[in-house]
Amino acid sequence: MGERSELVISEESLRGAPSWTPSATELSDLELLLAGAYAPLTGFMGPADLESVARTGKLPSGAAWPVPITLEIPSGMIDGIEAGQPTPLVVTDPEGAPVAIVLIEETWETRPGWHGVAGPVHRHGDGGHAPFSRLRADTETVRSYLTEPRVLGIFADRPLHRPQLAQLVHASRQLAAQVLILIPVSGPSPDGLTPEALVRSVLAARDRMPSPVIIAVPLAERGSELIDALLRARVAAAYGVTHLLSTSGTVTGAGVKLIVPRELSYDARDGQWRDRDEVPERFERRPLKTREIADLLDDGLALPEWHTPPAVAKELGRARPPRRHRGLVLFFTGLSGSGKSTIARGVSDALLETGERSLTLLDGDVVRRELSAGLGFSKEDRDRNIRRIGWVAAEAARHGGMAICCPIAPYAAARAAAREMAHAAGADFVLVHVATPIEVCEQRDRKGLYARARAGTLTGMTGVDDPYEEPQDAQLTIDASVGTVSEAVSEVLTYLADQGWINPRG
Repeated sequence: MGERSELVISEESLRGAPSWTPSATELSDLELLLAGAYAPLTGFMGPADLESVARTGKLPSGAAWPVPITLEIPSGMIDGIEAGQPTPLVVTDPEGAPVAIVLIEETWETRPGWHGVAGPVHRHGDGGHAPFSRLRADTETVRSYLTEPRVLGIFADRPLHRPQLAQLVHASRQLAAQVLILIPVSGPSPDGLTPEALVRSVLAARDRMPSPVIIAVPLAERGSELIDALLRARVAAAYGVTHLLSTSGTVTGAGVKLIVPRELSYDARDGQWRDRDEVPERFERRPLKTREIADLLDDGLALPEWHTPPAVAKELGRARPPRRHRGLVLFFTGLSGSGKSTIARGVSDALLETGERSLTLLDGDVVRRELSAGLGFSKEDRDRNIRRIGWVAAEAARHGGMAICCPIAPYAAARAAAREMAHAAGADFVLVHVATPIEVCEQRDRKGLYARARAGTLTGMTGVDDPYEEPQDAQLTIDASVGTVSEAVSEVLTYLADQGWINPRG
C-alpha cells in the first residue's frame, strides 16, 4: 500500500455501493489505519501482503510488519466487483453510520461463505463517535504536540498507581524526554475496567506526571505477547515515541528503544518510592498486586493513599463499586429438565423477599416467546438467542442490577460471548452449571421433549441428537438430582453471599 491519495467518488456512485459493519477488531484496525498509526499501511492487506508477512515478517516493500490487518465480508457481497476495477465499500459503525470507504482492489475466499477484501481506506461520513473522542487523535496531530527530540511512551492498559507514576517520572527525567501516554480503548482492561473508566483513571493521575500528552488508541490485542509487543511498538513509533516504558522485556523493534522500569518499594521513613535494594526491609512496603487492589475495591475498602493517589482511587471506586452494589449476570446453564429454571426462580424469589438487589429474570421459555420469537433451534439460532439474552442481561447489570438467566445455552462460545458482554458493561458474571444427569432429566421430561426426540418426531434435542458442551469455566456446579430444590437454592445464595454480591444469609 502506497501513500494515501485524495478519494474522489460521487455521492451518486456511493448510493449504490455495498455497505458492511465489520467486527470490533476490524473496526479498531480501520480507525488506526485512518489515523496513520499503522504506517506504512494505508489499507487492508491483500494476499501478497499476507504471504510476505507470514513468511518473512515483512511487507513486500521490505518494511517490518508483525501481524495481518484484514477485512472480511460475506461472499454474497462481492457480486458485481470486477477484477482490476476498484470498487467502493462503505464501512459503517455498529449503529449503521458510515465511517470510511474501502476502495476494494482485490478479493479472495478466506473460508466458506466469506471473502477477504483489500484496498486503501478513506474517511467518510460522520460515524465513529465515542467517549473521549477528543483523545483519539491522528498521528500528525499528536506529533504536533511533541516538542522534545525524545519521547517516552507508555501503554497505560491499567490505572497508574504511585509505583508506576514514580517509574514514569524517573525514566522521563533520566532521558530528558516528553511523556506520551497511550491508553488502549478497544475493550475492557486486563483488570476489568471499561475503556471509559480506564481513561478517567489515567486522566485523574495527569497532575502526577511531567506535562504528559494523553491519547486513546483502539489497539486490539492479538493474543500473543510477542505479537502484541511488536504491534504496540509500531503504533507508538507512528505517534512519535522514541523510547517505550515496558515491563514485558520484549524486544520492540520499529526504531523504538525499550526502557525496563526499576522495581520500586515504598519507603515508610519519608514516603518516597525508591529502588528495592535501597529500602531496609523493616521500612519497606511493596506495590499492591492487581488481585489485592481488586479485593479492596470488591469489599468497599479504601485504597491506601501511600499506594494510590486519591483522585485515582476515587475513579476506581466509581468504576468498581463494592460487589453488593455492582451489576451481576447470574447465568444458569443445563439440559432441559435439569432444574435450572426452578433453582433460578427460587434464587429470584429469595432476593425479591429481601429487596437488596434490583432483579431481572430471563427464563429461557419466556425469552423464546417474548424476545426471540421466530428463532428456530439451529446452532445459529440458538447462538443468536443466547446473544440476545446476554445483551439484555448486560444492559440490566450495567446499571447495578442483577440479571438471572436460565437458558439451556448448550454451546461454550455463546456462553463466553454472554460473559464478555457482561464484562464490557462493567458487570460481573457468574456461571452456574446445573449438571443433572440426562437420565434424570429424561425421567422428569415435564414437556415430553425427550420422549418425542427418542421417538424420532423431534430433532435437534440437546443431549439426544444435538450436543451439550459442558462448561469448563463454571463458578458453581450443582447436581439437582441430589438433595432438594431448597438446598440447591441455598447453595447458590450462600455462594453469592460468600463472594460479596449479596448480604450474608441470616
